[in-house]
This record gives sequence, C-alpha cells and structure tokens, in this order.
Amino acid sequence: MFRASTSTAAATSQSGEVPARIAWHRPLLAVAAAMTVLAIVSSIGLIVDHREVTGLPLWAKPLKFALSIVIYSVTLAWLIGLLRRGRRFAWWAGTISAVLLLVEMVAIVGAAVGDTTSHFNVSTAFHAAIWGIMAVSIVIVWFAAMVVAALLVFGGRRGGAALDDRARTVAIRSGIVIAVIGMGLAFLMTSPTAAQLDNFQGIAGAHTVGLADGGQGIPILGWSTVAGDLRIPHFVGMHALQLIPLAALILELLMKRMPALRPERTRVAIVVTLTALYSGILLLLTLQALAGESIVRPSTLTITVAALLNLSAACAITVILVLGARNRAQRGQTALSTRDRWSHGSLG
Repeated sequence: MFRASTSTAAATSQSGEVPARIAWHRPLLAVAAAMTVLAIVSSIGLIVDHREVTGLPLWAKPLKFALSIVIYSVTLAWLIGLLRRGRRFAWWAGTISAVLLLVEMVAIVGAAVGDTTSHFNVSTAFHAAIWGIMAVSIVIVWFAAMVVAALLVFGGRRGGAALDDRARTVAIRSGIVIAVIGMGLAFLMTSPTAAQLDNFQGIAGAHTVGLADGGQGIPILGWSTVAGDLRIPHFVGMHALQLIPLAALILELLMKRMPALRPERTRVAIVVTLTALYSGILLLLTLQALAGESIVRPSTLTITVAALLNLSAACAITVILVLGARNRAQRGQTALSTRDRWSHGSLG
C-alpha cells in the first residue's frame, strides 16, 4: 500500500552503519510535481494577466503557494521515507496532507480565476464555505505534520529514522518541530481585526498588523513594507524544515576542508547553536510583526536584538570549532605518543 521509490545513501557513519534505503512518499511527490506545473502556469499568468487583488498581482499568491508546497511536499516525503517506526501511520498522515494541500490550492487558484481573494473571504455564503474548507484543511495538514514530528522526535533511538549521522538527526528533529510551530503561527491571522468588526466588508482576518491588508509590499512576496506582517514569521518558521537540515548537510560537505568539523559531536553542537539562533530569530520576527513593525524598517531595539543573537551564535560556533580542533590535536598527540612508546618498546 505504501510502496515508494527508494535510494541508498553512499556514505557510512563513523560507527560503520550503512544507512537504510529511503522510501519516498509518492503521493506527496505527485503533489510536488503538480505544484511545479502550477508554478510555471502562475509565472506565465504574472506576465500576461495584469489584474490585481489587494494591491498584488493576481497570480502572485498561486505562485507563492505552489513553490512553498513544492518545497514542503518534497521534504515531508523524504522525512516520512526515513522513518523506521510508525511508517504506516506516517504514510496516511502524508497522504491526507497531500490531498488537503491540493484542496487548498484548488481554492486559491479558483479565487484567482474569479478575480477575488481566497483567504479570510466570508463575503458570501459560498466564499465563507470555501474559506471554511481551506481553514479545516490547513489545520489537518498541521496536525499531520505534528504526527510526523512526534514520530521523528519520540520514535526511539534517532527518532526511529534511518539516519547515519547524529548531527543530521538533531537538525531534522529541530527543523520539523520549528516548522510545526511556524505553521501554527498562521492562527494569529484568522481573527477579525477591530476595524473589520467596526465596519464589516466581508473579510474576517488579516496578515497585516497596524494597517489593512494590501498597500506597499515586497514584490511577489507581498510582505508589507509599511506595517507588521504575520506571513513573515509563518514563512520563516515553516521552512525551518528545509533550512536547518540543509545547514547540517553543508557542515558535512565542509568536513573535507575543515578537519575540526569531522567529530560528530562538534557538528551536533553547531547544529544546536544554529537551531537556537533560528528559534530566536523566529521569535523576534513574530514579536516584530505583532508590534506592527515593517520588516524593512526595523526599530533600534529589533536591530540590537538581532545583532546580539547573531553575535552570540557566531561566538558560540567559534568556541565550538576551537575546542574541537584542540581536542582533535590532543587525540593526535596521544596516538603519536602511544605509537612511539610501542615502537621503542619493540626495539628494546
């Protein structure tokens, strides 16, 4: 029932274990393929269709969501394939996510074709029903992600996943936990604003804080350049699922040129540091958005906190690398001394 294409990693862990084959989740890969096609169509739409909704190009939202779902689906398909325990349960969670992500995109594209907005639209009974379906769908997708996260984090040794590197394991666990939190931040956008309650115009909920949705924004992304925008921490949090594991893989690639990174515990410590930095930035972005502060016009306090977070992480990583290099040198000296003693003993 849950057969999937498989691949085998070539690398072997320091303990000598060869990683198990990865069974990719095919329904999620199919969704990723469909969203790739939609992204191409939406890109063409941006060129030939100049209509706008809430001050943004009509096809910008389908393009953004299509690209985001491509990345999310491929990553989740990979994570489910890594599981050794609870794979059947995770397969169903992934399949339900695949179906509901398609439902979400049908609603978004349908709204674009109809020259209207999909999110927060309760202007008619029909639009309210569509928004209700979207809301329920994304909540279920969120719970499905929590299921996979729980299996990875609490599934026993190495999260019950077929991994051959502890730093990579920590990165994957951290990434999916932060991603679930990032997805949950979307709930901050669903409550109607005071202005909407005072003068209802068929929209209940907003992503902009301090002003009405629309207005000046970053091209394509649409993030407000004049007010707070809750889509920013939502986006950053959700894609921890890709960025933190990617950082772990980059550390592995750098091992050949940086011997200090070869000890597994050194890379684990760096991944933990990067996870703490990412979490701090996510919290800062959330507070910034809730305060109604634009991402491109941060306050002195925001700049100071961001600088401290990055400086602290840089110092911590420097210390980790120095200690790792020192420990590696000490082990080398100990091995050389032992070899010399053995050699002299043999000659004597």
